[in-house]
Amino acid sequence: MKNDTIMVTGATGMLGREVLERVRRTGRPVRALTRRTALPDDAGVDWYTGDLTTGAGLDEALADVRTVIHCASDIRHFKNDVPGLRHLLEAGKRAGVEHVVNISIVGVDRIPYPYFRVKLECERLLASSDPGWTNLRATQFPALLDLALGALSKLPVVLVPSGTDCQPADAGEVADRLVELALGDPAGRVPDFAGPTVYPAAALARDWLRAVGKRRAVLPVRVPGKIGAAWRAGHLTTPGHALGRRTWEEYLAERVAR
Repeated sequence: MKNDTIMVTGATGMLGREVLERVRRTGRPVRALTRRTALPDDAGVDWYTGDLTTGAGLDEALADVRTVIHCASDIRHFKNDVPGLRHLLEAGKRAGVEHVVNISIVGVDRIPYPYFRVKLECERLLASSDPGWTNLRATQFPALLDLALGALSKLPVVLVPSGTDCQPADAGEVADRLVELALGDPAGRVPDFAGPTVYPAAALARDWLRAVGKRRAVLPVRVPGKIGAAWRAGHLTTPGHALGRRTWEEYLAERVAR
C-alpha cells in the first residue's frame, strides 16, 4: 500500500520553500526535488536530485510518492516548463503517483504574454494526464513585485503600465492553500486565489518607493498591443476571489523592518 509521501518540486524557490515548510508541519513524509547536487541540510525532508528538463532522477525521486505539489518553473527559460511537466507526469505515472497539484497564474488564458502561454499549455497538459490533478491559479506575489520595482527604480523615473491593476497574494497563504489541496482528493481546476486588495500599478510603485526611501517620479505609460489591452481589461486580477488576508502594506512594513 502506498504511503502518504508528498513530493515538492521547485523546493528551493520562493513558493516552493513556503510549501515545503507547510508540508513538513503536517507530519506527512516529505520529499523535495532539486537540480542541485549539494542538497540542503533540512531536518525532516528527504532531498532528491532530479532534472525535470531531461527527466533524469525522477523515477527514483517519485518512488512510493502519493502526491506531488508542482512549484518548479523558470521564467528565464520558461520554454522548459512544458517538457519538464511532461517528464514529471510520465515518471509519476510509472511510479503510481495519484495526485499532482499544480500552481498557475491568474490571467494565463486571457493575456498573450509568452510565459503565460507556456503556463496555459502546462495546464492543458495536466488536464490530459493520467494521474488525478488539481490546478490553482494565483495572482502576483509581493516579493516578485518587489523585485520588479527594484529593477524599474534604477532609472530616474519609474515606468509602470497605465490603467493596469494588480492584486498581490502572499506566497505563504498560497502555499497554505496548495497544501490543503494536496491533502484532499484531486479536484481539477479549483477557484482562483487572489490577495485582499486591488491596486493600480502606479499606487503599488509609489507605496514601494516610500517604503524603501527612494525619491523617484512614477510615470504610467500605455502599453500597446494585445498584452497592454489585456492588462487594462483587468485580467491580472480576480476581485471575486480575494481569499488572501495579508496586504501589500503589511508586506512592505515587514520588508522595512527586516
